[in-house]
Amino acid sequence: MKVVLAEDSLLLREGLVRLLEEAGAAVVAAVGDGTSLVEAVVEHRPDVAVVDVRMPPTFTDEGLRAAVEVRSKVPATAILVLSQYVEESYAGDLLASGTGGGRGGVGYLLKDRVSRLADLSDALDRVADGGTVLDPEVVSALLSRRRSRDPLAELSPREREVLGLMAEGRTNVAIGRALVVTPGAVEKHISSIFGKLGLPPSEDDHRRVKAVLAWMRA
Repeated sequence: MKVVLAEDSLLLREGLVRLLEEAGAAVVAAVGDGTSLVEAVVEHRPDVAVVDVRMPPTFTDEGLRAAVEVRSKVPATAILVLSQYVEESYAGDLLASGTGGGRGGVGYLLKDRVSRLADLSDALDRVADGGTVLDPEVVSALLSRRRSRDPLAELSPREREVLGLMAEGRTNVAIGRALVVTPGAVEKHISSIFGKLGLPPSEDDHRRVKAVLAWMRA
């Protein structure tokens, strides 16, 4: 199995090279930044790219951004993220890139949780075969992020009912009859829905349609 490694710390990089080789991989390139990772993958066409998250120049999420770029340029490359952190922003994008259809697998493991060589070897094999390997903490963080970004999370149960009836194409009068409330109460609920969904009055957009689209996507 051919592997390209991206890790900014020289000591950790050398240690990971030896660890990966002990796990049965052939490390064809070991680099220290995201740009070099993309170049190395394009040149060597490895089976797996093993990537740290925080690399130069800002030490925030360069590794993940580079991994997403790798997925777009060489989709067959499997990605295994090994990090001390759960960086949610681009992790979601990376996982959303999916597997299958000629795409390699995706993994995201926390370094502290890879306690045995067998665990690393198994993760490499699984992503190389097109599978997905995720640390439980990564799953928990991504699910929490998704819940926190649910556009309907702030709606009350009644407002959700109103929005559901709007999605069915009901008028305000029909919604009032279905919920046994006055048309004025329906209007207040709808106004509150628009506010919570961040839909200000606009001459260019139909807020009712946008609200229904948000309901359909949730």
